[in-house]
Amino acid sequence: MNGQSAALEEAAIRQQCKALHMPTIAAQCSRLAEQAVKERPPYLRYLEALLSAELDQRERNVVQRRIREAHLPRLKTLEDFDFPQCPKVSAAQVHELAEGGHYFPRTRPADAAQAVLQSAGMLTFS
Repeated sequence: MNGQSAALEEAAIRQQCKALHMPTIAAQCSRLAEQAVKERPPYLRYLEALLSAELDQRERNVVQRRIREAHLPRLKTLEDFDFPQCPKVSAAQVHELAEGGHYFPRTRPADAAQAVLQSAGMLTFS
């Protein structure tokens, strides 16, 4: 196959992928075709690689779109927490717990969370 016919075939594939809404296949078909020529995989493996790439990209796009549409609040970290606003919560203790410095939280996380909330006065037992 000469260079001109290969270019025409690639252009036709891109056009067809555009019509079928398969942009990832259009973007990766040439690279995967070159790889297939070198490795000589079965035709179905080549097709599977193309379709897998398309599906993977679509899944990433769906996740990104859902995150964007969820209008989630900005990411908050412990550095953003205003400890002076809540004096019953020890900044040192919270940072130590976050780093996993205690044996108790690592082995019994539910009990550790309950103990922290109880010491902060946010949880009471009747």
